[in-house]
Amino acid sequence: MKREGGSYSSFVFLIRAESTGSTGVFHLSVLRRSYLATLALLLFAMLLAPPGAQAYIGPGAGIAFVSSFLVILTTLFLAFVTLLTWPFRWLVRVVRGRTALRRSRVKKVVIVGLDGQDPKLTREFMSQGLLPNFAKLMQTGSYADLGTTYPAESPVAWSSFQTGCNPGRHKVFDFLVPNRKSYLPELCSARIEPPSRHLSIGRYRFPLGKPKIQFDRKSQSFWKILSDHGVFSTIIRVPISFPPEKFKGLLLSAMSAPDLRGTQGTFSYYSSDPDETNRFTGGIQIGVARTNGEVKSHILGPENPILKEGGEMKIPFSVLIGSNGDPPTLSVHGRRYPLRLKNFTPWIPLEFKAAVGMKVRGMSRFYLKETAPHFKLYMTPVNISPDKPALPISQPVTYSMYLSKTQGPFSTLGLAEDTWALNERVLDEEAFLQQAYSIHEERERMLFDALDKTTRGAVVCVFDITDRLQHMFWRYLEPDHPANRDKDVERHRDEIRTLYQRMDDLVGRVMEKVNNETVLVVMSDHGFSSFKRSVSLNTWLYQNGYLAVKDQPTGEEWFRDVDWSQTRAYAVGLGGIYLNVAGREGKGIVPASEAQALKHEIIVKLRHLIDPESGTPAIRDVYDTRHIYRGPYASEGPDLIVGFAPGYRVSWASVTGAVSPCLFEDNVKSWSGDHCLNPPDVPGIFFTNRKIKAGSVSIMDVGPTVLDLFGVPVPEHCDGVSLMPEGGATA
Repeated sequence: MKREGGSYSSFVFLIRAESTGSTGVFHLSVLRRSYLATLALLLFAMLLAPPGAQAYIGPGAGIAFVSSFLVILTTLFLAFVTLLTWPFRWLVRVVRGRTALRRSRVKKVVIVGLDGQDPKLTREFMSQGLLPNFAKLMQTGSYADLGTTYPAESPVAWSSFQTGCNPGRHKVFDFLVPNRKSYLPELCSARIEPPSRHLSIGRYRFPLGKPKIQFDRKSQSFWKILSDHGVFSTIIRVPISFPPEKFKGLLLSAMSAPDLRGTQGTFSYYSSDPDETNRFTGGIQIGVARTNGEVKSHILGPENPILKEGGEMKIPFSVLIGSNGDPPTLSVHGRRYPLRLKNFTPWIPLEFKAAVGMKVRGMSRFYLKETAPHFKLYMTPVNISPDKPALPISQPVTYSMYLSKTQGPFSTLGLAEDTWALNERVLDEEAFLQQAYSIHEERERMLFDALDKTTRGAVVCVFDITDRLQHMFWRYLEPDHPANRDKDVERHRDEIRTLYQRMDDLVGRVMEKVNNETVLVVMSDHGFSSFKRSVSLNTWLYQNGYLAVKDQPTGEEWFRDVDWSQTRAYAVGLGGIYLNVAGREGKGIVPASEAQALKHEIIVKLRHLIDPESGTPAIRDVYDTRHIYRGPYASEGPDLIVGFAPGYRVSWASVTGAVSPCLFEDNVKSWSGDHCLNPPDVPGIFFTNRKIKAGSVSIMDVGPTVLDLFGVPVPEHCDGVSLMPEGGATA
């Protein structure tokens, strides 16, 4: 496992596993008629002029190319058969769908997800008259605080939204979980198993077969259940939807979809300033020099798996600074693009060549920070091209192509807003806002296209900007926040309020598309709070005798300091503590018979942890997951979940297995707000244009509610229940 930059918490992982895939079978028959014409033309063009060898790159993968003519021929044959037979299969599904819709209470359900929108701020801004559309939705329908998951973080919460289940049934416990044998943190939701065989010819190494891109979220999404009953869905950027699952509908993946290098987002920063020699979290810095008004460098791509010696693929580029008032110009692949100071370029296509006739396509945007006295250029992570995707990012594969052809290129990275570039001050607040709102506008176009074209069924779209901006601008709400040191505290003091007003405008425009036969839900997966001080859980475990180190704590990641032969407990991720159980962990020493007593001991001590600087408790509560997780995968999650008090969160270093010298530290990063604290303290929001049952509302209830509205039985394994009263919300 190789650590690169990242755009979520303090980590991004490059999981070394090669991956490949064929050109794909295009399931046109599952699409609504309003999409068919464009998609059929795409398929027909590809059949007439099939592409060369295609490549799939998985999370942390190298790239392995399809080299078998038989594979390509078989794929084209299957695509041809699909094209011939889709009218008959479409007719069968129409009949089946009409049968299902006769039991439906509604024609359509629309869910707008606003990741992280906070109920306290929402109510405050509504009371000030700033959110008229939210207020109208509450007055004519219903509002409730939406109970979130343990822990209160997006991968876990949106997985429970999809499945109606607690983490013990869907198996997503955190963004990162430990490998129980190696202890190294891994992505929880997706993994790659490389091809087992290769053909060696000289300096080349060709894979035989393709890898398995494994989706580790368990249970079933409500849109998959709907599709089994003939109900169509369009699902846009719901977190934890990579790789895209097969169902009768449309889906564009979100969180966990990697960049072309195989990381969760690694930016590049080109600088001629000799004083800038920082090693960035989340990115790489490349030194450049200006010669005769020109800067030359290269773009780093994925490793080349075709060559036995490996090595990263590179694309040369140059920037002509310009003179006499001419703007600087970026030259790449023989094409020129103007660079406007402190503005992002459009998406620029990139092609990485692995061998003759074998290339992988990506795209990036560039932001010119400065030309004098030094040259400074930021480049986004290399996104997978949606028009020629190097791995499956949509269901069917033609959906991302359709969106690209009709709306233009768009970000495909799961964590698209580059929070770490702002944390490291490579970007400033203005640049970050440019990037975040441009991504938001891409998403809006997708949503309204789906609303226009999905006449019956479900439409779900999640917007990330509410989460990302609150993470990075929360400090403006608190003058005494440590993250305000040496930073502007005035210019963007109203940015979060402006954000909520823009979301209110979005909700109003969606409401205009909704009639009395449509149920509208506007929701968030969790709320938000301050993050002023960090707590190193691994340091606390060390100081209290539960974790042993080889010498002294150095802050090295990946548990390099840890002596497993003497360690009884360790922390990974955003609040999870694991016992080093014999027979379960690779070097476990805690007998299973003693585990419960050890958990109780840790809970009691942690609940009394006091921050010596303020004299206040840092921990609100500690949860034994035996009491909150239920299901076949409950034992695979953390043993304890730490619920931090407002203002506190697990430290950046502890997330990835470091034992820091300090237990408490000020959080001085721009990432100044968070939600990974005590889950009951950070509920989400739930608005709907229908009256719902009285009582508490959980994020696990949303999926079962959608099933019930379409007359589909809620599976017995679901923990959530329908929020609709009997006979209510009829069309």
